[in-house]
Amino acid sequence: MGRNSRTGGPEADAAAPQSGRLGVDDWTTAALALLVEDGVAAVKISTLCARLGVTKGSFYWHFADLRSLMAATADHWCGRQNDAVRGLDDLESLPVDERLGVMSRMLLAEGSWTVERAIRDWARTNEQVAESVRVLDRRIFDVVEATMRELGFDEQDARLRAGVMVYAGVGFIHARGNLPAPEVEDIDRLIAMVTARP
Repeated sequence: MGRNSRTGGPEADAAAPQSGRLGVDDWTTAALALLVEDGVAAVKISTLCARLGVTKGSFYWHFADLRSLMAATADHWCGRQNDAVRGLDDLESLPVDERLGVMSRMLLAEGSWTVERAIRDWARTNEQVAESVRVLDRRIFDVVEATMRELGFDEQDARLRAGVMVYAGVGFIHARGNLPAPEVEDIDRLIAMVTARP
Protein backbone atom coordinates (compact mmCIF):
# COMPACT_ATOMS: atom_id res chain seq x y z
CA MET A 1 0.00 0.00 0.00
CA GLY A 2 1.06 3.62 0.24
CA ARG A 3 4.16 4.36 2.26
CA ASN A 4 3.64 5.83 5.70
CA SER A 5 6.67 8.10 5.63
CA ARG A 6 9.05 9.58 3.11
CA THR A 7 12.52 8.19 2.75
CA GLY A 8 15.51 10.40 2.18
CA GLY A 9 17.58 10.71 -0.95
CA PRO A 10 17.21 12.34 -4.34
CA GLU A 11 14.85 9.68 -5.71
CA ALA A 12 12.29 10.44 -2.97
CA ASP A 13 12.67 14.18 -3.53
CA ALA A 14 12.17 13.75 -7.28
CA ALA A 15 9.04 11.68 -6.64
CA ALA A 16 7.40 14.22 -4.35
CA PRO A 17 5.94 16.42 -7.11
CA GLN A 18 4.55 13.34 -8.86
CA SER A 19 2.62 12.35 -5.74
CA GLY A 20 0.40 15.38 -6.25
CA ARG A 21 -0.59 14.18 -9.71
CA LEU A 22 -0.82 10.42 -9.27
CA GLY A 23 -2.42 8.61 -6.39
CA VAL A 24 -2.63 4.96 -5.36
CA ASP A 25 -5.89 4.60 -7.32
CA ASP A 26 -4.15 5.75 -10.51
CA TRP A 27 -1.52 3.06 -10.12
CA THR A 28 -3.96 0.28 -9.23
CA THR A 29 -6.28 1.24 -12.09
CA ALA A 30 -3.37 1.17 -14.53
CA ALA A 31 -2.14 -2.16 -13.13
CA LEU A 32 -5.60 -3.66 -13.45
CA ALA A 33 -5.94 -2.43 -17.04
CA LEU A 34 -2.56 -3.93 -17.95
CA LEU A 35 -3.46 -7.18 -16.21
CA VAL A 36 -6.70 -7.42 -18.22
CA GLU A 37 -4.93 -6.64 -21.49
CA ASP A 38 -1.88 -8.88 -21.18
CA GLY A 39 -2.09 -10.96 -17.99
CA VAL A 40 -0.46 -10.78 -14.57
CA ALA A 41 3.06 -11.37 -15.89
CA ALA A 42 2.80 -8.19 -17.97
CA VAL A 43 2.38 -5.98 -14.90
CA LYS A 44 5.86 -4.53 -14.46
CA ILE A 45 7.02 -1.30 -12.84
CA SER A 46 8.79 -0.09 -15.97
CA THR A 47 5.75 -0.79 -18.16
CA LEU A 48 3.41 1.04 -15.79
CA CYS A 49 5.76 4.02 -15.53
CA ALA A 50 5.96 4.27 -19.32
CA ARG A 51 2.19 4.01 -19.61
CA LEU A 52 1.61 6.68 -16.98
CA GLY A 53 4.45 8.90 -18.21
CA VAL A 54 6.31 9.04 -14.91
CA THR A 55 9.61 7.90 -13.44
CA LYS A 56 10.17 4.94 -11.14
CA GLY A 57 10.58 7.45 -8.34
CA SER A 58 6.86 8.16 -8.61
CA PHE A 59 6.12 4.46 -8.25
CA TYR A 60 8.33 4.09 -5.18
CA TRP A 61 6.69 7.12 -3.61
CA HIS A 62 3.53 5.01 -3.26
CA PHE A 63 4.74 1.41 -3.14
CA ALA A 64 7.64 -0.48 -1.64
CA ASP A 65 7.74 -2.93 -4.54
CA LEU A 66 5.64 -4.65 -7.21
CA ARG A 67 4.19 -7.04 -4.65
CA SER A 68 2.72 -4.15 -2.62
CA LEU A 69 1.22 -2.68 -5.81
CA MET A 70 -0.43 -6.00 -6.63
CA ALA A 71 -1.80 -6.24 -3.09
CA ALA A 72 -3.30 -2.76 -3.48
CA THR A 73 -4.65 -3.71 -6.90
CA ALA A 74 -6.28 -6.79 -5.35
CA ASP A 75 -7.87 -4.54 -2.71
CA HIS A 76 -9.09 -2.22 -5.47
CA TRP A 77 -10.62 -5.08 -7.45
CA CYS A 78 -12.18 -6.73 -4.41
CA GLY A 79 -13.83 -3.43 -3.50
CA ARG A 80 -15.35 -3.32 -6.98
CA GLN A 81 -16.49 -6.92 -6.62
CA ASN A 82 -18.12 -6.14 -3.28
CA ASP A 83 -20.07 -3.41 -5.07
CA ALA A 84 -21.10 -5.97 -7.69
CA VAL A 85 -22.29 -8.35 -4.97
CA ARG A 86 -24.38 -5.57 -3.43
CA GLY A 87 -25.69 -4.70 -6.87
CA LEU A 88 -27.21 -8.17 -7.13
CA ASP A 89 -29.66 -7.11 -4.44
CA ASP A 90 -31.14 -4.67 -6.95
CA LEU A 91 -31.54 -7.47 -9.48
CA GLU A 92 -33.63 -9.43 -7.02
CA SER A 93 -36.17 -6.60 -7.05
CA LEU A 94 -36.78 -7.11 -10.79
CA PRO A 95 -39.75 -9.18 -11.91
CA VAL A 96 -38.77 -12.83 -11.88
CA ASP A 97 -39.32 -13.27 -15.63
CA GLU A 98 -36.83 -10.45 -16.41
CA ARG A 99 -34.10 -11.21 -13.90
CA LEU A 100 -32.18 -13.98 -15.69
CA GLY A 101 -32.19 -12.09 -18.98
CA VAL A 102 -30.75 -8.98 -17.36
CA MET A 103 -28.01 -11.01 -15.65
CA SER A 104 -27.11 -12.78 -18.91
CA ARG A 105 -26.90 -9.54 -20.87
CA MET A 106 -24.49 -8.16 -18.28
CA LEU A 107 -22.15 -11.02 -19.14
CA LEU A 108 -22.49 -10.32 -22.87
CA ALA A 109 -21.63 -6.63 -22.43
CA GLU A 110 -18.60 -5.62 -24.47
CA GLY A 111 -15.43 -6.02 -22.42
CA SER A 112 -17.00 -7.62 -19.35
CA TRP A 113 -15.96 -11.13 -20.37
CA THR A 114 -12.38 -9.97 -20.97
CA VAL A 115 -12.16 -8.57 -17.45
CA GLU A 116 -13.77 -11.66 -15.94
CA ARG A 117 -11.38 -14.02 -17.70
CA ALA A 118 -8.32 -12.01 -16.64
CA ILE A 119 -9.49 -11.81 -13.03
CA ARG A 120 -10.23 -15.54 -12.90
CA ASP A 121 -6.73 -16.25 -14.22
CA TRP A 122 -5.28 -13.93 -11.57
CA ALA A 123 -7.32 -15.71 -8.90
CA ARG A 124 -5.27 -18.84 -9.50
CA THR A 125 -2.26 -17.17 -7.91
CA ASN A 126 -3.84 -14.61 -5.55
CA GLU A 127 -5.93 -15.96 -2.68
CA GLN A 128 -7.56 -12.60 -1.92
CA VAL A 129 -8.81 -12.30 -5.48
CA ALA A 130 -9.81 -15.98 -5.48
CA GLU A 131 -11.94 -15.44 -2.39
CA SER A 132 -13.58 -12.41 -3.98
CA VAL A 133 -14.41 -14.46 -7.08
CA ARG A 134 -15.82 -17.27 -4.91
CA VAL A 135 -18.06 -14.85 -3.01
CA LEU A 136 -19.41 -13.32 -6.21
CA ASP A 137 -19.94 -16.72 -7.86
CA ARG A 138 -21.80 -17.96 -4.81
CA ARG A 139 -23.99 -14.87 -4.69
CA ILE A 140 -24.82 -15.15 -8.39
CA PHE A 141 -25.67 -18.83 -7.93
CA ASP A 142 -27.91 -17.99 -4.97
CA VAL A 143 -29.78 -15.32 -6.97
CA VAL A 144 -30.31 -17.69 -9.91
CA GLU A 145 -31.36 -20.54 -7.64
CA ALA A 146 -33.83 -18.29 -5.79
CA THR A 147 -35.21 -17.18 -9.16
CA MET A 148 -35.77 -20.80 -10.13
CA ARG A 149 -37.59 -21.38 -6.85
CA GLU A 150 -39.78 -18.35 -7.54
CA LEU A 151 -40.59 -19.86 -10.92
CA GLY A 152 -41.98 -22.87 -9.06
CA PHE A 153 -39.17 -25.45 -9.24
CA ASP A 154 -38.49 -27.61 -6.21
CA GLU A 155 -35.20 -27.39 -4.32
CA GLN A 156 -33.35 -30.02 -6.34
CA ASP A 157 -34.52 -28.79 -9.74
CA ALA A 158 -33.81 -25.17 -8.80
CA ARG A 159 -30.26 -26.07 -7.79
CA LEU A 160 -29.60 -28.08 -10.97
CA ARG A 161 -31.03 -25.42 -13.27
CA ALA A 162 -29.09 -22.68 -11.50
CA GLY A 163 -25.96 -24.78 -11.99
CA VAL A 164 -26.62 -25.03 -15.72
CA MET A 165 -27.00 -21.25 -16.02
CA VAL A 166 -23.99 -20.30 -13.87
CA TYR A 167 -21.64 -22.91 -15.33
CA ALA A 168 -22.71 -21.84 -18.83
CA GLY A 169 -21.74 -18.26 -17.92
CA VAL A 170 -18.32 -19.28 -16.58
CA GLY A 171 -17.75 -21.46 -19.64
CA PHE A 172 -18.65 -18.58 -21.91
CA ILE A 173 -15.97 -16.45 -20.23
CA HIS A 174 -13.22 -19.02 -20.78
CA ALA A 175 -14.25 -20.40 -24.18
CA ARG A 176 -15.05 -17.12 -25.90
CA GLY A 177 -12.95 -16.83 -29.02
CA ASN A 178 -12.64 -20.61 -29.32
CA LEU A 179 -16.33 -21.39 -29.78
CA PRO A 180 -19.21 -19.56 -31.47
CA ALA A 181 -20.26 -16.65 -29.26
CA PRO A 182 -23.94 -16.65 -28.31
CA GLU A 183 -26.14 -13.77 -29.40
CA VAL A 184 -28.82 -12.21 -27.21
CA GLU A 185 -31.42 -14.38 -28.95
CA ASP A 186 -29.39 -17.51 -28.11
CA ILE A 187 -29.31 -16.51 -24.44
CA ASP A 188 -33.07 -15.95 -24.46
CA ARG A 189 -33.61 -19.42 -25.95
CA LEU A 190 -31.29 -20.99 -23.37
CA ILE A 191 -33.20 -19.30 -20.55
CA ALA A 192 -36.46 -20.53 -22.06
CA MET A 193 -35.07 -24.10 -22.21
CA VAL A 194 -33.72 -24.05 -18.66
CA THR A 195 -36.89 -22.58 -17.19
CA ALA A 196 -39.31 -24.75 -19.21
CA ARG A 197 -41.49 -27.19 -17.35
CA PRO A 198 -40.94 -30.87 -18.20
